[in-house]
This record gives sequence, C-alpha cells and structure tokens, in this order.
Amino acid sequence: MNEQRNLWVAIASAVVILIGWQFFFAPEPDMQVREAQVREQLDANGTNTPQVSAGGPSVPGGQLAVPTVQREDALAKSPRIAIDTPRIEGSIRLVGGVIDDIQLQDYRETEEPDSPLIHVLNPTGSSDAYFAEFGWVGADKSLNLPNSDTQWTASADTLTPDSPITLSWDNGAGLTFKREIAIDENYLFTVNQSVENNSGGDVTLYPYGLISRKNKPQTAGFYILHEGPLGVIDGTLTEIDYDDLADDGAVEKKTTGGWLGITDKYWLVALAPSSDEELTTRFSHHVAENADKYQTDYLGAARTIANGSEGKAETRLFAGAKEVTLLDTYAEDYGIKNFDLAIDFGWFYFLTKPFFLFLQYLYHLVGNFGVSILVITVIIKAIMFPLANKSYKSMSAMKKLQPQITQMREQFKDDRQRQQQEMMALYKREKINPASGCLPILVQIPVFFALYKVLFVSIEMRHAPFFGWIQDLSAPDPTSLFNLFGLIPWDPPQMLMIGIWPLIMGITMYLQQKLNPAPADPTQAKIMMFLPFIFTFMLASFPAGLVIYWAWNNLLSIAQQRYIMYKMGV
Repeated sequence: MNEQRNLWVAIASAVVILIGWQFFFAPEPDMQVREAQVREQLDANGTNTPQVSAGGPSVPGGQLAVPTVQREDALAKSPRIAIDTPRIEGSIRLVGGVIDDIQLQDYRETEEPDSPLIHVLNPTGSSDAYFAEFGWVGADKSLNLPNSDTQWTASADTLTPDSPITLSWDNGAGLTFKREIAIDENYLFTVNQSVENNSGGDVTLYPYGLISRKNKPQTAGFYILHEGPLGVIDGTLTEIDYDDLADDGAVEKKTTGGWLGITDKYWLVALAPSSDEELTTRFSHHVAENADKYQTDYLGAARTIANGSEGKAETRLFAGAKEVTLLDTYAEDYGIKNFDLAIDFGWFYFLTKPFFLFLQYLYHLVGNFGVSILVITVIIKAIMFPLANKSYKSMSAMKKLQPQITQMREQFKDDRQRQQQEMMALYKREKINPASGCLPILVQIPVFFALYKVLFVSIEMRHAPFFGWIQDLSAPDPTSLFNLFGLIPWDPPQMLMIGIWPLIMGITMYLQQKLNPAPADPTQAKIMMFLPFIFTFMLASFPAGLVIYWAWNNLLSIAQQRYIMYKMGV
C-alpha cells in the first residue's frame, strides 16, 4: 500500500509540475516581441546580391528590404502566376521568381465555417513576409545572374497539378536561365532549374534554395513543442529556436540530401533537394530596418557548365499542413528521409506515432476522433484485462482486510517495526501483493502522455469535433461551472474555466478512489482526498479529448473493480 500511495503522489506531482509549468512559466503567445537591444546584423548577406566569402560563394539573404505594405498591396506590386489546385490557392511573383503566396483551402483560423483561411506564405513587402526563393550563385562577380529585380517570363498564366509552368530569363551574355515549377494535388512543389551556356567559355555555378521569414510569428510557447527553424541534416533532426538563432548566430552544417525549413505548430515550409546532392545548409538571422529576419537555406555542389551545354538542379518545396500520412508518403516516394519528424511527436516518438496511426485507423471506421478515443480505451482495457483483474482482486482483498490492518496499527502503534512485520505476515497468509494496485496506474501513464502529445501536435485533431459542445478535441472544454455552463452571460477568466467534462473526470476519479483501501497515514489520506479536486482544476486547461479519455477510463475501471469486489463479497 505504501508503494501504491507513493506512486499516486508521484504521478500527481508530475502532472501538477507539467501543468504548472505551462500555466505559470510558459511564455505568452506574442506577435514578435522585439529584443531589448537591436542587434547588429549577424549575416552580411542582407540583400539578394550574391556574396563571396573566403570559402566560396554563399546563399544570398533573400529579397531586398522594401517598405511594409498591406498584403493586398504587396501582391499587386508585381505581375504574378496564379496557383490553382484542389488544396492550394496563391501565386508566384514574376519579379524575383519567388513563391510567396500560399493559402490553404482546407484549413481556417478557427472552427467557425466563415473564419479566414490559413495563409502559409506571405508576399515580400508585407509585415509578415514569408517566401521561398531559388537560384544560382557563382564565385565570378562579373556574371550577370538573376536576382530579386529579375523580371521572369512565364510560359502560362496559371500553375495547376496538370499544367507545370516554366520561367525564363536571358542575361544577355550567353546564359539562359529556366525554372520549371510543378505542383501535385496537395502541398508539394517540384522546382527544376537549368542554365544553358552559350557564353563562349566554361561557367561554374552553385544552385541554392532558401526560405525567408520576416519577424517571429505567434507561437504556442510550450516547452514540449518546437516551432522555428529545423531540418534533418546528415540523418539527424536539428531544431533551433528563434531566440537561440538570434542570440547565438548562424548555424552551418554539411550534409548529403536531407531537408530543412521552418515549422509552425501545424504548418511547415521546407526545402528537400535531391537525396544524393552534397549540400551546405545554414540557419541564420539578421536585423534589417528594425525587423528580424530568419532564413534557412542550402547551397548545392558546383556545376561546371561547358560552353554549349546545360547545368541542372532539382529541389522540392513543401508548403502546407503537417498531415502525418502525407509526410510519410512524400518521404517514401521522394526519398525525403525522416520527413515525418517535422511533426513534434517528442521523445516517445516510438509510442506516440503508432498510437496516432491506430487512432486514425479507428477514425476511418467510426468517423469521429472522440469516439475513436473511447474505442481505443476499451481496446487497451481489454488487452490489459488479466493484469487489471489481478490488481483489482488484490486491492479488493486488501479492502476486505482493512479492519484487521486497522486493528494491527492500533495494537502496535508504538512499535512500527513490529507493525510492519505483522502486516507483511498477514499479506503473505492471504497471498496479497500490496504493490499490485500500482499496475493499472503504470499502464495508464504512457497512454495518457501519448494521447496528450497526439492531441497537442497533430493537425488531424485540430478542430475535430466530438458531440454536443465539444467542437474541438484539441482545445479545452469551453464550458464553465462559474457561469453555470453559459446560463449566466459572463466570460470567466481562464483559471475558472472548469467545464463539464473536467467535472465528470473529477467525480469518476473520486468514485474510483473510494473503492480503494484508504491510507492509514492521515497526511497521505488528505493528499488522496484532494487529488480529484486538484486534477479537476488543473486538467480543465488540457485538451478536451484527453479529459474525455481519462473520465471514460475511470468509468471502465470503476465497473471492472466494482464487479470484482462484488464477486469477492467486499
């Protein structure tokens, strides 16, 4: 019994620490909190003019700084090629040839059907400019290469999954640049760059790709979720926080293949060059015109293009929602290694992802993620039924022996050693293992954290409804006891949002606790008595899907334990 009580206290402490950290210490979401001191420019490449370092050419720093304007005005400043697919609408800027306008057709800001659609990329010149750029750099400064002012010529007016487009530009000195851009039915662009050399001599060029983002976006601000620059470099996941990149400076690594980009909680923009391409990757930050600029880029291997021949380079750009099965498909079809790591399943990836995949399989059968959570709970209960039965039998037997245990404590209250010896002898005679009551709790812990992570990071759970007032399983229960669940026209503060499902969870936890043997120690008894109240209060801010799971698991446990107690005559 001591082991069981200690385990409960440890679990309660861990959950309280986890929730308390998020509630009190996690940074509030913000729209670009500026540093106290404006930093000096960390990266010399502040324009789109190719820069040459001692080690050779380097990737430019994205588009030139321009005055900030509204999104619509920024879109109107340059001729554009429309992007029209079943899941994306947007455009490609012909000046500079950048992909900087992506709107997702399947996702909105809130669960309201008329709320604004999600914009993943935003045009140069807007306050939250976010775009992808491709091109060539060379060590020869005299070469006239395309830059941010280059006016490309397009082969068509609209890019669709069935109709790729080709951008062309002639530098007037024998080099003709072409960029074929294709897109699939989802979120993947394929960009094939080529250079035709008729300059009369050999030319050495390096292909590059970059993703540039102006200002730090609004983030969830939780330690357990990475948002910012990331990539799989040389087979290893690299994650860099916005603030660390600004404080510590650029990070440069070499790799063969891999991918890199910038992630939000649910959205990803990433570059994936050919899997056999030797790359120099870089994550960088600099300040321009009082605005932070974050960039991820790669520089490919040199192409020495003889006169009369052609140099080529291929890369892919993902700009969309981090859907698990879609990322897995791209990883398999195009050799984008560990592309699914863009979803922050965390340290327990080996448990969390299979849990999600099974949950998604059940969703395809029942059509509701909330019902899927109920079903998977029943399945887990069924798998663990023999173990739980053994545990509940032991706990019921201990409850049956509670009068004898109480008598022993009174009889040997001044001799703790004798008291423990007599109790152990009693357990041995009755063939009871006092630690077996811990087993159901131990089973519940990994499931709890796996479900929490799935609800928190997977876009499939975003705005997924259950029934009634629960229209988003990834968000807290929106009702509150303190306005009588909406009957009083008052919006309580967040700390008082104790909804219906958290109350159900607390009540079931209390009822389950009453079935267990009561702790003899008064201090432990008080802690156990307050646990349902503490969990109700703290878990009210957790995703509703997690609270529903816990309440349902408690109900199943109560039914199973009560039945065993009935059979044992307790």
